[in-house]
Amino acid sequence: MITIEPVSGTIGAVVRGVDLTGPLDDSTVAAIRKAFLAHHVLFFHDQDLSPDAQLRFGRHFGALDTHPFVEGMESHPEVIEIITEPDDRLNFGGGWHSDVTFLEEPDLGSILYALDVPPFGGDTLFANQHAAYEALSDTMKDLLDGLVAKHSAGPQYAEGGYSTRTRSMRTKSVEHADRVVLHPLVRTHPETGRKALYVNPAFTVGIEGMRLDESMALLGFLFDHAVREPFTCRFRWSPGSVAMWDNRSVQHYALFDYRGHRRHMRRITVKGDRPR
Repeated sequence: MITIEPVSGTIGAVVRGVDLTGPLDDSTVAAIRKAFLAHHVLFFHDQDLSPDAQLRFGRHFGALDTHPFVEGMESHPEVIEIITEPDDRLNFGGGWHSDVTFLEEPDLGSILYALDVPPFGGDTLFANQHAAYEALSDTMKDLLDGLVAKHSAGPQYAEGGYSTRTRSMRTKSVEHADRVVLHPLVRTHPETGRKALYVNPAFTVGIEGMRLDESMALLGFLFDHAVREPFTCRFRWSPGSVAMWDNRSVQHYALFDYRGHRRHMRRITVKGDRPR
């Protein structure tokens, strides 16, 4: 029997009674999808996923993507191994962001599986961007609706960018990372119709039609507002844990507070659509 246990009043739920290692029937997939849309992030415990099993689970929710700037596993290019070694000074995903918003069609969501976790630390934070938008004043909503934000992989993946300096990740095609794409600053979820803030400090580099100082003043406020504690939850990993989040409505942050210890995760992503 599947049970859904919310972990906060705003975002996140633990799903119990599902074994992700084997085939899932239509009713189980429908229950997971319903919970996914309601809670934005789902957590599963005590799973034993091979890369093939993880990919099979992900395909229930759409076609899978390959990262444009990070090399996947040689045998499974859709799978990224995210490893932080004990002597690393940086970690992958260490800052608030939504995945790959620099793409014309950013990913629908990500599925992250824990193989090896530190004895303490290494939690992941998640923030509900529907709740962040809905908490704004009507005046601020009127200002933001219709604005268009600029997104780029440059700060992370161009030569010398943050993610190119994480030793465990093998980057590729970084010469194309500075390209800018435009997305609405307020996104409407294609399945629920709810509005959400759609900016993040990792990849949002400006606002169309504004000077840089004007953009940064407004974006600075939004970056801080979007991840206020009432909109968030925090997940403590254990080996065999899985987190699945809706990239259209969620930001996340992989904390790096475990220097001297190893952390090994495996990530896949589901292709999405163009934000509207």
